[in-house]
Amino acid sequence: MDGQSKSRSELQAIQKIRKHSAEFNAQELLNGLLQGNTTELAQAITLSESQKPDDMQAASELLEQALPHTGRALRVGITGVPGVGKSTFIDAFGSYITAIGKKVAVLAIDPTSQISHGSILGDKTRMEKLSMDKNAFIRPSPSALSLGGVARKTREAIILCEAAGFDVILVETVGVGQSETAVHAMTDFFLLLMLSGAGDQLQGIKRGIMEMCDGMLITKADGDNLKKANYAKAEYGSALHLFPARSDNWTTGVEVCSAVEGTGIQEAWKMIESYETWMKERNLFLRKRHDQDIAWMHDTIKSHLQESFYRMPKVRELMSEQEQMIRENKTTPFKAAELLLKEAKINS
Repeated sequence: MDGQSKSRSELQAIQKIRKHSAEFNAQELLNGLLQGNTTELAQAITLSESQKPDDMQAASELLEQALPHTGRALRVGITGVPGVGKSTFIDAFGSYITAIGKKVAVLAIDPTSQISHGSILGDKTRMEKLSMDKNAFIRPSPSALSLGGVARKTREAIILCEAAGFDVILVETVGVGQSETAVHAMTDFFLLLMLSGAGDQLQGIKRGIMEMCDGMLITKADGDNLKKANYAKAEYGSALHLFPARSDNWTTGVEVCSAVEGTGIQEAWKMIESYETWMKERNLFLRKRHDQDIAWMHDTIKSHLQESFYRMPKVRELMSEQEQMIRENKTTPFKAAELLLKEAKINS
């Protein structure tokens, strides 16, 4: 199947599941996933994104049945400032991964999509080579969701992609800010892409993002920019040595790459493989995954409690009243919150 046919097939599957999701049950979708059917995978992910009660129940059953078939893929988070070339890099990097005999899935976390309402297959236009690869699957985040909702659905999509037999899951942050923390909390390796020649190399870069990354790549290292990229590599390397030692004792590496020329792509993969080996040899790989799963449990509890709270009729009746009283300085935010929590029978 060529790239255009593949994209049309996935889009038709998405439209079909949106209109007729009740026609699919968890077992049918699971069978398709285990056979590596990307059409079934697209349907399964769309089902997991649905907010309809029946669909949510079916999605929950599907995820539970898929879980025993997961855990074997390597999860890689990729982030960077706008204009750094994330999509171009992922196109080249993903193509390299499939060339060495692995299947790759690309998931994008984009909390800005609730504003832009972009095309659900928009990322494919920025990854032309990978979108035509039969061993690749590209899926942007759902629109009209908060960052927390997008992150939760992306975690579920990871499970479904792994059940479908993908060896490497690339999770891209399209937005900037808290999305980096969300991606870091659901991946094995966190890769930070940086630009060179943009003034002060550390300007505008959050220290926290640099501290949480497991590897850095200086992108667009070609032509006249190669010298600047190598200078930036040395500068970032020196800056990273000033940070406190990591709990896993891993030394964050810095490399240069050019997605256009294809240089540095293999080195990036070797860096990720080295980290995986390092963590597994020290029995830290699964421990990190289990810690992430526990955090996911707590996030799920918080999410359900919040959703239940705002759905309560008594809370909804009082919410507007308390908001107006805050605007008129007749109460404080803390007192209003205490009243609403008491009404919901939640001890503050």
